This record gives sequence, C-alpha cells and structure tokens, in this order.
Amino acid sequence: MFLFVNTYIMHHHSRIGIIGAGPAGLTLALLLQRSGIPCVILENRSRDYVESRVRAGLLEQNTVDLLQELGAGARLAAEGLEHHGVIFSFNGNRIRVPFDELTGGRRITIYGQQEVVKDLIATVLSRGIDIHFEAEATAIEGIDSTQSAIHFTQNGAAHTLRCDVVAGCDGFHGISRKTMPPGSYREFRHEYPFSWLGILANIAPSSDELIYAYHERGFALHSLRSPSVSRLYLQVDNEDKIDAWPDERIWEELSIRLGTEGWSLQSGPIFEKTITPMRSFMIDNMQHGRLFLAGDAAHIVPPTGGKGLNLAVADIRWLAQALIHFYDTQQNDLLEQYSTNCLRRIWRAQDFSNFMTRLFHKQAEHGSYENLLQKAKFDYIGSSQAQATTIAENYVGLKDI
Repeated sequence: MFLFVNTYIMHHHSRIGIIGAGPAGLTLALLLQRSGIPCVILENRSRDYVESRVRAGLLEQNTVDLLQELGAGARLAAEGLEHHGVIFSFNGNRIRVPFDELTGGRRITIYGQQEVVKDLIATVLSRGIDIHFEAEATAIEGIDSTQSAIHFTQNGAAHTLRCDVVAGCDGFHGISRKTMPPGSYREFRHEYPFSWLGILANIAPSSDELIYAYHERGFALHSLRSPSVSRLYLQVDNEDKIDAWPDERIWEELSIRLGTEGWSLQSGPIFEKTITPMRSFMIDNMQHGRLFLAGDAAHIVPPTGGKGLNLAVADIRWLAQALIHFYDTQQNDLLEQYSTNCLRRIWRAQDFSNFMTRLFHKQAEHGSYENLLQKAKFDYIGSSQAQATTIAENYVGLKDI
C-alpha cells in the first residue's frame, strides 16, 4: 500500500523528486507538469555538460511522437532526418528493409541525444519547472516510510529535498539503484567479446540510410548525425586502444568492411574517436517503496539496436501514467504494476539488441559452422517478408508495449 503526503522543508519540497536531467528525467518532468503535479530535478553535472554530452541519436517513432506531443519537438521536426529503411550487408551483399511498407508508415529519426536534451531543458525551464544543476544526490532516505528525502550538495552546501516519490533517472553509476535494498532485485549481465570504435567526421554521409555490415574482418556501421557529419563504427578487440587506430587506418578498414560494388565511402576529417565495450545489463525489479528507477539506472543494451534512449522514454511513459493515475484517484494499482509493464518492453529490446549484435559481428572464423549460421539468418531476412517485418517492427519501436 502506497501512502503519499505532500511535505515541506525550507524551500526544497515537491511531490516528485527526480534525480537526473537526461531524457528520462526531463520527459517525466514535462509529463507531470502537464497534469499539474509539481516536481524538482536534481542534476549533478552542469547544464553545459549535459547539453554537450554526445550520445546515440536514433529515435523511434514513439519517442518522436511524444516529444512533439510535449511541445519539445520543433527543432526535431525541422532538423531531424527521417529514415524509411535500413541497409544490411553481409560481405558486400546488401539487402534493404523498408520500414514504411512493413510497419504501416512508421519510421526512425536521426537526431542527436544532446539535441534532444537541449530541447527538453529549454522546454522544462520555459514552463517554470525547477532544475538544480551541479546538485549531487548523496543519499535517499525514507523510501520504506510515509516520507522520502533526497540529500544533495550544491555549491558546497548541504540540502534536503523532501518529496512523495523519488524517480531515479541518474544512469548506471547513479545513487538510485544503489539505494534499492539488497535482495530486492536480480541482476542480469552479458559482456560481449568485442568493442566499438566510434568516430565523428566532418564529411557528408555516403549513404542516405544506415548500413549495418558483417565482414570477415569484423562489423562496421555507417550512420550520421547531420547532412554534414558522419558517424561510423568498427568492431575492435576489447583490449584495443585509440592510439592503434590513426585516421588512415580507420578509413581504410571502414571502406573494406562497408564496401560493395558500385559504392564508395567518402572520408574526411575525424574530430572524435571513442572505444565503447559492448554489454547488456538489467535488473528484474525497478521499484521499491517510494523509489522508482528508469532508463540506464535499470537497464543497458548494446547500441546495435538503437534502443537506449528510447527504452528510457518508454519507462517514463509508464511511470508518468502511474503517478498521474495515483494523484487523480488515490489508487496504487498502476504504481504497483510499473516494473511489470516496463520489463515486457525491456526484455523485447534486450532480445532484439542481442539478435542484431550477434547477426553482424564477427564471432567465429569465416566459413565455420557459426559463421554460416549467421549467413543463413541474413539470407532469410532477404527472402522472408515475415522476418523482415519482425526486424522492421522492432527497429522502429513496437507501438503497443
């Protein structure tokens, strides 16, 4: 039974305390504010930092629709790049999966996560929602009682925010999941035996659509951030270092792995290089008492399926709906179902991300049994509309879960 009271202490009080000003926390604040539910956001980084933090930029249809619905999608509509299909390649043999034809017109939009965050912060501030930047949450108390409190520091001073509910949107390393009682959830982890070397380059994309490529030398992905900035990735060993990959070697390897007859990759100045391990992580319970987790605080997927930001926003839709229902009716049923509702989509995204990762990354020698099974799966996508539809539905984001 959830018992909520509205408590006040000095000037730090609210019905909902949100830890984290990423897409999850900001979206939750806007959904609550629209229903007249006060909230306060605590973000341990500066505004400049969170608005410039480069992350993935693939938005599912559901995410785009929600940003438009919240009035935070004007720049997205003007600058986002709609993609109506995706290209898959296996040793130079390409097939295209057409989203529109297979999903009733649904699609993805390429728009950098840092741009999403900029738009959401601007919208949140314009509506008078309180954000404390450079406010580090140090402890969460009272999640098992009738009163919760978030202790935080800002500008060297200690503060307390008393609230009805704590929404932990503070990422994998944040304090929220660490506050969950021991034994209240199980962890699931999977470490892949490879990493991604990612680059950003000042060169127009060489393809209008994303290209996922298996090659006997390893995986490659051609993506983009804008009409003038390309985003590309290479499969590398987990022990690889950036210094081992000068620009010339990167472009040469990308050209080989992405290559196909009649097409060439355009190269240009690289202005960012990163190496990211591939891993999956999730917990099987996202709530305890007055504390609810969302986004990376509860789950991480490899970026092959483009699900990270979109899963966080999907969590928030469930959480906002449950909180609004509670304050409207004083009924706890949707709050109690929060984890169950979220986990259906999270497991589906974990499975799809694992499928895409295993399909396109080199995991066995060329011509081996495992490699030929990969090739059979790839060929089936091109010959079966049912299989292509399954991939398209998952890629653009399932509508109903």
